[in-house]
Amino acid sequence: MRILRIFVFSCVLFSSCALSAAAMVRDTIQTQPRPIALEPATKKEPLLAGCSVGFDVCGTVMTLVTPFGQYEGMFRVNLKKRFFPTAELGLGVSNHTDETSNIKYKTASPYLRLGVDYNFLKDRHSGNRLFGGIRLAYTSYKFDLSAPDLKDPIYGTTVPFNLIGIKGNMLWSEVMFGVEAKIWKFFHVGWSVRYKLRLHESKTEVDNAWYVPGYGRYGSNGLGGSFNVVFDI
Repeated sequence: MRILRIFVFSCVLFSSCALSAAAMVRDTIQTQPRPIALEPATKKEPLLAGCSVGFDVCGTVMTLVTPFGQYEGMFRVNLKKRFFPTAELGLGVSNHTDETSNIKYKTASPYLRLGVDYNFLKDRHSGNRLFGGIRLAYTSYKFDLSAPDLKDPIYGTTVPFNLIGIKGNMLWSEVMFGVEAKIWKFFHVGWSVRYKLRLHESKTEVDNAWYVPGYGRYGSNGLGGSFNVVFDI
């Protein structure tokens, strides 16, 4: 009997200890914080996120309503939706006659700009851009200059004034700021304001050209702009 009582007492004690241990484990499990599901790491943007082509509407309109303008197209590379290396190739044109002097200026010459834009918007996936950029531009151009015949006041003879194919070139830089909005899928429109600074120029036979393709009026304040229609490809 004594052995039985010891056995029963041992079983009860063991059961009590086991129940107490189980309760402690249960309480520990319930009070421990559940592991937090970690969000997947943000997907890195690819280096090459696409390319775009476009053209400047403003320059085309200028050729129709002002004495000078340009036909300009652009090609742009999208790097990580943040940096946009850009090439702009255009044809600057003018066919203008001064009403006072009757001097006629005519040109149709190419120009090239190379540079990069930076998108300041934090949301890179919206398709919209708030950007700043720089350009380095160059043109090698020819122009014709003509005027009424010059009359010799003494002998009364006339000398024609007609200069053809006068050559010149100019290198300049541009600082620009603009916005671009996504209209539909791959279709964007945007505008930019630019400040142009002459870096180097060659003097022509008649000193300075009236209009420099891509740059604008020679004596202007260096301000310009564009309104671009852009298509993603």
